[in-house]
Amino acid sequence: MTTTTTDATPSFSRFIEAVRALGPTDTQYDWLPDGRTTLVFRVLDRGRLGDVCIAGPQTRAHFKNLSGVTRAAAIRFKPGWTVPLVGIPASEVTDRIVPLDDIWGRAGTELYAELLATRDLPQLIQCVSRAFTRRLSQTVEPSSARIARRAARLIEDGEGRVERVAQQLGVTARHLRRAFTENIGVAPKEFARTVRLQRAIRMSANSNDWSRIATDAGYYDQAHLIGDYREFLGVTPTALSKRERGATLEFA
Repeated sequence: MTTTTTDATPSFSRFIEAVRALGPTDTQYDWLPDGRTTLVFRVLDRGRLGDVCIAGPQTRAHFKNLSGVTRAAAIRFKPGWTVPLVGIPASEVTDRIVPLDDIWGRAGTELYAELLATRDLPQLIQCVSRAFTRRLSQTVEPSSARIARRAARLIEDGEGRVERVAQQLGVTARHLRRAFTENIGVAPKEFARTVRLQRAIRMSANSNDWSRIATDAGYYDQAHLIGDYREFLGVTPTALSKRERGATLEFA
């Protein structure tokens, strides 16, 4: 995987985790469970068709064939930003892909036209940044979104027990589960499993020692790792590692 950096506005990197650009030479897209919501811009059939959609967090992998895609970009949100950026709970789009104009109305259609007019990735990023900055200025962020983001960070830092996360945040486990599901789209325990899975996937880029990867990623053993791969991805670890990946633009 190739990683590229660019100058992004500070406000953009505050709520956007990564941007992945795809073109006519890209033949596949691996959509793996990661507890994130994504804005997807697509131009199809040599510009005659296209759309902007919100893809909610996926609980199972989808391996997409990109035939017919002239141009596309996937703008991945940081966990817990769906409500303030899009205006609906993340749980409403879990395992769904919803046209943005179904949510925003005319503003969604206008954003597609603006994105279609961009000539390169930096211009596209600036366009999306302006749109989301406007949305943030018009919405009141619920306190549950901030709780969910803090909880997600704790889980990604290695705290896998919901009760301990709730205790650190000063809320009940029930309140945490409700806030987390509403703002991130999956329950905290499922999010923790996807964090562990993504950790193993990253490790596999540099090693095929699956027993060691399983231990270092936090699995009981290699069989436990293989079980999660089959459940979430529908493939074995070796099969996934052989697939080619496209370029991803990462933000800190």
